Amino acid sequence: MSTSFPRLIARVAVLAALVTTAASTFAQIPAGSSARAIPTEVEKTEVRVSQIITRAEDHFRKGKLNLDDNKREAARDEFDKAVDTILESGLNVRESQRLQTFYLELVERIYREEVPIGHGLPQVTTTALVAQNSQSPVSSQGQTQKPQPAPAQIGFREQKFEPSPLDELSKLVLTAKETEVSSADIDALEQAKNNVNFSFTTNPLIQGYINYYQGRGRSTMEAGLRHSGQFMTMARRIFKEEGVPVDITWLGQVESAWHPKALSVKAAAGLWQFVPATGRTYQLRQTAWIDERNSFEQATRASARYLRDLAKHFNGDWQLAMAAYNTGAGHVDRAIARAGTADFWTIYPYLFQETRNYVPNILAVILIAKNPEKYGFQGIRPEPPMAYDRVELPTATGLQLIADATDSSVDYLRAINPELRRDVTPRGDAYVVRVPSGKSKQLVSILKRVPGDKRDTARIIRIVPGEDLQSVANRTGVSVPQLQAFNNGVDLKSTTKLVVPFSGISLTSRRRAASGPDETPRASLTKIRARKGDTIAKIAAAHKLDAGDLARLNGLSADGELQVGQEIKLPASTAAPAPARHRRHH
Repeated sequence: MSTSFPRLIARVAVLAALVTTAASTFAQIPAGSSARAIPTEVEKTEVRVSQIITRAEDHFRKGKLNLDDNKREAARDEFDKAVDTILESGLNVRESQRLQTFYLELVERIYREEVPIGHGLPQVTTTALVAQNSQSPVSSQGQTQKPQPAPAQIGFREQKFEPSPLDELSKLVLTAKETEVSSADIDALEQAKNNVNFSFTTNPLIQGYINYYQGRGRSTMEAGLRHSGQFMTMARRIFKEEGVPVDITWLGQVESAWHPKALSVKAAAGLWQFVPATGRTYQLRQTAWIDERNSFEQATRASARYLRDLAKHFNGDWQLAMAAYNTGAGHVDRAIARAGTADFWTIYPYLFQETRNYVPNILAVILIAKNPEKYGFQGIRPEPPMAYDRVELPTATGLQLIADATDSSVDYLRAINPELRRDVTPRGDAYVVRVPSGKSKQLVSILKRVPGDKRDTARIIRIVPGEDLQSVANRTGVSVPQLQAFNNGVDLKSTTKLVVPFSGISLTSRRRAASGPDETPRASLTKIRARKGDTIAKIAAAHKLDAGDLARLNGLSADGELQVGQEIKLPASTAAPAPARHRRHH
């Protein structure tokens, strides 16, 4: 495709801006690189974006043809492939305005194709609705349709990510005071490393990063020591099973600060910051439904296996393995070739600045974590391990149904299933969903009442004990036979819950539609910091929330005293105004 002169001028202008940004972002340009190579890379990216858009458009076109032919499953598969083409491309959608715009428009177009106006609204008998709404439109079959809010959008919800600490790490420069290291400090490092369960060579830079965490990086270290408690038991078990020294689990603090939704500018995601390609190499599924780079167990095992493979490549040298985890084995191999020896501190000058920072930073974190009191981190209690049950689901099941069945919330389910890209589990694939502890049998019992092809849209409603099905049908717009089919054998005199097939409910929405008068707004999450004497129960009372729900959302007990400064998640849209002593932060 030819490029016009005006377009070329525009590209040059954009390129100039990108070059300026790149100069301020990277602390070092690798040896042998040239500014002349940058336009070529930008143009290559533009070509890739064009190819990706072309492939996505082809899948969308096929999906529309299948939809026109009433082949809805085939259409849905093609629509998913269209979105997959973008998400699995390896490009960061946020960094390409053209790709981001196309992606957002694509999701909207798919929604409009899958949910045309008026599609999927339930029909009920005239008798059931006339008394309720005499203005209901009458169909040609003598039936009326209950007016309902427009269906929510189908597609991806707006996923909220935490910034990756690696982005700041790449630019971190120790101050002169932080690099002041005495011979006594070196002796102390030599002694401290004996408590670590793998071998490494000490260096004054490690003490420099200890000094950093004792000073301006203190809050980062304190937060990491607390947050690590949610995942450390699991991580240590998996690393041990895979033959990786368990102390290297602290790599997770530097990678993500223990945030499963951490995302770097280089499109690395999750606790262990896998880029898309490496994630696929280690069997982390990335589809229109899930991104297992954001998972707990799967991503942790993939990280351990990747580190194990890197250590094997570098003859058991864990410092080189960690360096390669950050920059790739190829870059470390080239640095070794230039230095003439396979030793991290010898190849140090030939590595990218980010990798130079990375390894001593992790070693400093490990030493502090092994003995926090020694380094001035007193009284920091790790948060309790995340507690949940696991239930295998054979096909698409909506999170709203799961939340209703387990007395929890969609927000809580998102928090413990961060790999889900939609508010529904994968269609056609088995998926192990995490649910609140002790609720697995309750979920399985209710799901037995819901046909497999209805689990992505069904809901559970509360009824008054003894309320008859006709009454429920009148206020839900679902026919009595449908209610009977979903609640066969249920004793209406004793139950307070019924399963209701809501055909207009969305799987997920990229941008949530405004709530109708009968809908409860879905909450997003915000955070506060606990003060002295706080408990989950006290915070819940102050914000007019259920203490049990809030405890499950944070994986904590309701009555246990919280640490000062401990982050507590709240459902933002339902939380009452915070008392003055609780400061929100995002």
